[in-house]
Amino acid sequence: MSIKTNHVNLFEDISDLDYLGLTKFQSLLYNIIHFFKAIPSWLINLFKQIGKIIAKFFNSIVSDIKDIGTTFVHGDFKTKISYFVMGFGSIARGQIFRGILFFLFEVIFIVYMVTTGGYWLSKYPTLGTVSSGRQYDAKLDTYVTVPGDDSFKCLFYGTITIIFIICFVYTWRTNIKQNKINEELIKNGHSLKHAKDDAKSLLDEEFHKTLLALPITGILLFTVFPILFMVLVAFTNYDGAHDGYSNLFTWVGLTNFNELFNINTGNSQLSLAFGEILSWTLIWAFFATFTNYFLGMFVAIMINKKGIKLKKFWRGVLVLTSAVPQFISLLYISKMFAANGLVNGMMLRLGIIKDLSQVIRFWETPTLARITVIVINIWIGIPYLMLITTGILMNIPEDLYESAKIDGANAVQQFFKITLPYMLFVTGPYLLTSFIGNINNFNVIYLLSTGGPINPKLLSSAGAAGDTDLLITWLFKITMGAESKYYLASVIGIMIFVVVSILSLIVYNVIPSTRNEEDYQ
Repeated sequence: MSIKTNHVNLFEDISDLDYLGLTKFQSLLYNIIHFFKAIPSWLINLFKQIGKIIAKFFNSIVSDIKDIGTTFVHGDFKTKISYFVMGFGSIARGQIFRGILFFLFEVIFIVYMVTTGGYWLSKYPTLGTVSSGRQYDAKLDTYVTVPGDDSFKCLFYGTITIIFIICFVYTWRTNIKQNKINEELIKNGHSLKHAKDDAKSLLDEEFHKTLLALPITGILLFTVFPILFMVLVAFTNYDGAHDGYSNLFTWVGLTNFNELFNINTGNSQLSLAFGEILSWTLIWAFFATFTNYFLGMFVAIMINKKGIKLKKFWRGVLVLTSAVPQFISLLYISKMFAANGLVNGMMLRLGIIKDLSQVIRFWETPTLARITVIVINIWIGIPYLMLITTGILMNIPEDLYESAKIDGANAVQQFFKITLPYMLFVTGPYLLTSFIGNINNFNVIYLLSTGGPINPKLLSSAGAAGDTDLLITWLFKITMGAESKYYLASVIGIMIFVVVSILSLIVYNVIPSTRNEEDYQ
């Protein structure tokens, strides 16, 4: 298949001269074709880069193992003892404070592993073997609850223990490197750093480490670890029937992914639900992002236009609409568009509809429900976009428009040649984050339609998916109710991450903000 125009095949690479000879539609079509043609090679390069990173990681491990052996063989007795008693070399060479920190970390690690960590680590492969139950107590002449294993705690504390072991190995390796460096410094006649020098360094040339220590710790504890835990849950059968206490859950490998994607013994209803909801999620994110963007920009241009009176008033009105909490406004609008709501009531009074049999069921008709949530989202998003674009429009040099007018450009040409390129350059990163935010826009969908109407084809799927459900609202439904399929919610969470990551990488590499920065200096 080929598309030829002016003796040029748009599926093949063409010269800059031939490209300049294309019409606007042809150049757009050429760019779209070659964008999708580049995806396979981009993915191949991505996998190559991942392969290189993995190979580099294993090569560094092999190199580290060799270095550990070499350091032990050629090191002095202080270094050799440090292999078993962390911090000994540092203390023996006068770095008392640093050595004590190493030694204390080793003591804490050993105590933790002996008292607690070893137990959780032993339970990690099975996530528990003995469920809690009720047993007859002869003394009390009644049945009492006998505690057993807790799968959730086994998974949680087992993961923490593994992370702690990795941290210990890294600290132990740092301790060995420190001894090797100190030996070389002493041989070369250099003095070693002491506690005062370390303190001065942390407040001077390495002050960035001091400032970032607390934020990074918070990110690891409250962002990275929960994500890691969610990923691990995807490989278990954790749900309402397997709560981890009265009925233990365990590892199931890739069974949950097979179930979602209908591989081998998968669930066809579940696979169908995922495909339909994913496609609607992407459609919703596209329209929710770009309708708000262009209409918000249009409103800002109209208010900024010369001759428009009461500019502050119009901006103030729009700001006030965005100041009302979404929880209140969306629930109110949901009731307005109900079958017995205000909108249908007004149409009855105006004679647009004659009786109750003709009421418009906004939330019960799939296509109408989808259109309604997109339109209502425009009302929510325009004020915010108007504020953003107003500030940017004021910073576009006025002489560009004056030059365009002199050259005979009309208002439409000025918009597409000056305003829009400038706006896309400045707001490119915002558009990307807005698109991602709309993929995960729980509030608008759930508060307006609760994901309904229920799709009969997907009724037997987990969570009883609806026609306006996004992946995030479907995930929420899956975790609610008696079934509470947490494992499936984790799998969907991983897939949301994969979809968002791929889209973000592709879009980020094509937006003008990252490619044509010099054009807007």
